[in-house]
Amino acid sequence: MTRLFLFIATNIAVIALISITFQILGIEGLLAANGVDLNLYALLVMSAVIGFGGSFISLAISKWMAKRSMGVQIIENPAHPQERWLVDTVAKQAENAGIGMPEVGIFQSNTVNAFATGMSRNNALVAVSTGLLQAMTADEAEAVLGHEVSHVANGDMITMGLMQGVVNTFVIFLSRIIGFFVDRVILKNERGFGIGYFISSILAQIVLSFFASMIVMWFSRRREFRADEGGADLAGKHKMIAALKKLQGDQAEDLPGEFAAFGINGGRPTGLRALFMSHPPLEERIAALQRSA
Repeated sequence: MTRLFLFIATNIAVIALISITFQILGIEGLLAANGVDLNLYALLVMSAVIGFGGSFISLAISKWMAKRSMGVQIIENPAHPQERWLVDTVAKQAENAGIGMPEVGIFQSNTVNAFATGMSRNNALVAVSTGLLQAMTADEAEAVLGHEVSHVANGDMITMGLMQGVVNTFVIFLSRIIGFFVDRVILKNERGFGIGYFISSILAQIVLSFFASMIVMWFSRRREFRADEGGADLAGKHKMIAALKKLQGDQAEDLPGEFAAFGINGGRPTGLRALFMSHPPLEERIAALQRSA
């Protein structure tokens, strides 16, 4: 809860700073001088409701979506020793990490991957692919599970949800401001919402979303190093390094949608695309672990 309160307080301060900046720059006065009756504070609140609302709804239904869209089969009564090992390993790691027992599941995929999702540290899901179970040794799979349990223990799901909510808020807010500015100040439209507002706000939202995604993915890549460290703590550093080296030989792509940020494998970032990858290069992750004490 401390993480949540601090994060929200920080972003309220950022929103307040933007409001003060708008006043200092005279943007409110400029809009008013051109007949724009716009309440910036109301627009900020509306943008925050839309931005955070979508993010939190997505987070709240993430487990349900994983089961529906990826066909994750939850292990309720282990049917064979491998399933029993999966459940027992996650239970042990969850206890060591100080979190509630996540649901454990398997999804059909030839790629070597796994992910964690859920609304909170004590209401999470950890799932592994059939390809991972076939390709990895028990030690390597244990490290992957430790990585995913660390995502849960670090509160990465809620933190990423809040981060996405913040950038969504600013994208919506600033794109509307640009739309009003173009429509009323540049095109001198004096009534209602003109075509300039709709076109410019849509274009601004596309461009701002482009840069916002870069920010969110940069933050996601930082979290992966922490999850690797957590996996090393829970399973052993040599096991975590071995698991990452095994992933180097797999050609996995990102998991679909929001699950990509919480997978163990994030594909192969190259060129400009690297700025939009949820995971850093495996070589960097291995080197970071090798440097750690």
